[in-house]
Amino acid sequence: MTKTISERENQYIYIVQASLEPSKCKIGKTNDLERRLAEYNSMTGKSKDNVYTYLYTCQVKSMARVEIDIRDKYGHLREEKSKEIYFYNPVLFAGYVDFIKSHKSFVKEIFIKQELKKQIIQVIKKITPTLEERGVTFKELLQKAQKVDNDEFYTRYEDVEKELTMYSKSVWKNKVVFCNCDDAVDDAFDKRRTSAFALYFLKNFNVLGLKKLICTHYVGKVDLFNQGPKGYVFTKDGFRAIKEYPSNYTGSFDDPLSLKILKEEADIVCTNPPFSRAIDYWKMIIESDKKFLIISNITNPITLAFVPYFREGKVWAGYNEVDWFLTPKRELTRAAGHWYTNIPIKNRPKFSRLKILPLKEIPVKYKKFDDSKMLLVDHCYIPSDYKKPFAVSARPILNGLLEKGYKIVENQYFPYVSGKQGFRRVLVKKV
Repeated sequence: MTKTISERENQYIYIVQASLEPSKCKIGKTNDLERRLAEYNSMTGKSKDNVYTYLYTCQVKSMARVEIDIRDKYGHLREEKSKEIYFYNPVLFAGYVDFIKSHKSFVKEIFIKQELKKQIIQVIKKITPTLEERGVTFKELLQKAQKVDNDEFYTRYEDVEKELTMYSKSVWKNKVVFCNCDDAVDDAFDKRRTSAFALYFLKNFNVLGLKKLICTHYVGKVDLFNQGPKGYVFTKDGFRAIKEYPSNYTGSFDDPLSLKILKEEADIVCTNPPFSRAIDYWKMIIESDKKFLIISNITNPITLAFVPYFREGKVWAGYNEVDWFLTPKRELTRAAGHWYTNIPIKNRPKFSRLKILPLKEIPVKYKKFDDSKMLLVDHCYIPSDYKKPFAVSARPILNGLLEKGYKIVENQYFPYVSGKQGFRRVLVKKV
């Protein structure tokens, strides 16, 4: 039977959410928006407190076509064994809406009278001040960074994106990525926050060709995301919440369940582990023999607990520093971090910062001998013709010195100049 003009016009796509299920939303189709919402709120067995509300509604030319295309586009975000339930956080929701509005079948947005909670996002442009403007030296900044014991630092999305896009897509293709310090949920109403790591991989799941994404996070004395131990698994066939939590599961990276996932499923670990537990985390991740890409303190290449990993070639610096993080209130805070990895890096851009010259050509102010006649060099100047060990700071190692024919020969060295102890270094030597 041929459809009437009225029936053809009454085609709608909607996004609806239940108040007690903030990590999910339903993307569906209907010919009657008011009736469909009423049906949701009158379902048998539904709690009266679990109120359904439209997040978005619009008219389309072909609701069946739009629904199919949404499934094809966001298959990894659709709940397993479900046709219409999708993973929700505000950023992903914005992506769903943009996709629908850009679809060739989109006609217009429809506004249904209902009580909606709206999130107001204020974007503030902030210019990063120089160290001079802040009245601190780089040495003071590093010393301060060593004392950081506040795990409530959130990595900014732009810093995750900046680093991860430096690696070939082949690194991620058909791989299981484990974010073992990260939450995938974000709900503006109860202040939960999506980890930038989880968000990056969720947004780029298909582009990277991931096989699976697993996200877990710690809950204990400090619950970073204020929602208890949760975990989610995403594959091309959809997502699911991790159900097999033992009653005492903490979500910590070293919890038996987290270690089981690491050992049995993960190919690559990518996260920002708590600075205060960096020693434990590095030991765990390096002993796992898994590929990893993590953020940690910028002083690690000259910190005794970590130097052996660099010396033995088990880890090296990633591409970028991470100077700014977000507090739980989403305020910028400064902390000296850097990316570290065991994923091969070719043609490191920071090689250009190394000034490898004959000793006599290094400016006098950047070379000196301490009380023990040990050569100290600064400002990334490196003597190309010096046969003995010499002392360097973290910076040359972060810029790739160990990949340029030099090796660490002493894990820790404190120079004394005129009897005064200087900042910690390591001794390196040309191979």
